[in-house]
Amino acid sequence: MIDVDTQISQVRRTLGSRTLEAGEARVSTISQVYPTGIEDLWDVVTDPERISRWFLPVEGELKEGGHYQLTGNASGTITKCDKPSSYAATWEYADQVSWIEVRLTPAGDGTRFELEHVAHVADEWWDQFGPGATGVGWDMGLLGLARHLADPSAAPDAEKMATWHETPEGRSFLRRSSDLWAQASIAAGTDPQAARAAGERTYAFYTGTGA
Repeated sequence: MIDVDTQISQVRRTLGSRTLEAGEARVSTISQVYPTGIEDLWDVVTDPERISRWFLPVEGELKEGGHYQLTGNASGTITKCDKPSSYAATWEYADQVSWIEVRLTPAGDGTRFELEHVAHVADEWWDQFGPGATGVGWDMGLLGLARHLADPSAAPDAEKMATWHETPEGRSFLRRSSDLWAQASIAAGTDPQAARAAGERTYAFYTGTGA
């Protein structure tokens, strides 16, 4: 059993920027150390059967140059694969293209999982939701990863997850995640009042409590 409050406190969240050919892009990075070796964690994040147990069902060729499709979510092309240290891919969703890179590094008796998401984000969208728009979703992914490693044989319960945001546990998790991404935004230089307001709108979006 994974306590969600403990889980969310073990995650690092940082924000930055990068200049690409198409212009300035925002960079969100999320990471956590997991109690397993790098070879096992590599298997967890690259094997389709295991990915479906902690994230989403995935189809395609999971190799460099291959195309993937997450059920009901993003698709893209795997642009780099350096087993067991890192892979990179495009993240194509709702007619928008961004980029992700997953990096694994030994950390004491465990392995650090780090995901970097680089995206061109319209100022009006960023002002409305801030980094939590995607960051909360990645937090949920890291929670799923922690639960899978705690019990690799457990099968995902799609029906339960569909209403998880309505439960006290789900709302507590989404509240803290939204607040912590707002704090990361403040640390990156965003006006505190604006960052917290964006965090409130993100929380309302994920819990379905918005107007």
